[in-house]
Amino acid sequence: MEYLIVGAGLSGATIARILAEKGNKVTVIDKRATIGGNVYDYIDENGIRIQLYGPHIFHTNDASAFEFLSRFTEWEKYEHRVLGNIKGKLVPVPFNLTSLFELFDTEKAETIKDILTSEIGIDKKVPIMQLKKHENSVIREFAEFVFQNVFYKYTLKQWGFKPQELGEDVMNRVPVYISYEDRYFTDTYQYMPVNGFTDLVNNMLNHENITVKLSTDAKNIIEIKDYKLYVYDEKYEGKVVYTGCLDELFNYKFGVLPYRSLKFKFETKNKSSFQKAAVVNYNTSKKYTRISEFSKFACKPQQKTVIVKEFSKQFNELKDIPYYPIPKKENFEFYQKYYDEAQKVENLYLLGRLANYKYINMDIAVKNAIDLSENI
Repeated sequence: MEYLIVGAGLSGATIARILAEKGNKVTVIDKRATIGGNVYDYIDENGIRIQLYGPHIFHTNDASAFEFLSRFTEWEKYEHRVLGNIKGKLVPVPFNLTSLFELFDTEKAETIKDILTSEIGIDKKVPIMQLKKHENSVIREFAEFVFQNVFYKYTLKQWGFKPQELGEDVMNRVPVYISYEDRYFTDTYQYMPVNGFTDLVNNMLNHENITVKLSTDAKNIIEIKDYKLYVYDEKYEGKVVYTGCLDELFNYKFGVLPYRSLKFKFETKNKSSFQKAAVVNYNTSKKYTRISEFSKFACKPQQKTVIVKEFSKQFNELKDIPYYPIPKKENFEFYQKYYDEAQKVENLYLLGRLANYKYINMDIAVKNAIDLSENI
């Protein structure tokens, strides 16, 4: 069977490799001049590995996803820690008991801690919205403080909407830790690829049955007529796995799907270290949402360091990269129109964050690609 994979990111590379190993001829195209999609990285002139589209960390509890990727890279152990700039103090995020004692006087912090542990327990992860609804008034008051100082303004900057306008899944992604656990993720497998994500993806695509064509925009070579696929004006007899924006594939016939985009401001500093953690969130101040320092992502410190300030912005389909589907009910219903159209197209399969209009972590992207390869 012949397959055309649209998108050379992690999802596209994973399914391309699996299909190629089954003896299929696979062509992978991408509109960018680089492979890897948003996990693309490179070594700059300072010897620092830069993630051009923002920081990515591989973490999972899924052994199968980890084992699959381990075929294409060596790993370096990396446990991600994030600090939040809250009321001028740097405290661990997700909010934990250390954060509590940093921001409240000792007596009040002890009282809140005792009530939290007696009512909920120790070493628990609790969604903030669940705490806000708790029957105990002290816990509700504490939850309101955390909500206002950790979630509310950050959500406004990140999404352009108030938390109550979005689904609770957004709030639940970063729970409150009733513990002293200061790692951002608590998954079993937490690693960074030794030679970077671009090298990992390149190794996946390095197969005799895979042809890669970069700087090739799918909308210039693919057309859908009467729910059949045509590539370069010829009816395509193979199968297409599409990882791009679904509204773009259908020429925005129902309109443009809403996304949030990002703007990055990179700065080189003449010092070996700029901040105390790889990522510092600015929850209640600044226009940017966070600052990431690349030399702290499992890299050896250099004489200089590179930081990136991250700004969230409204998406413009003509010039911006779509990063995050906006998780609102009406947007999912809007997407469903395009999904229903796609289901009518012979030999078209959807894969990945953009095609499915759903935010997914890297391990889920790999697992979904494995599952789809078995289905087709």
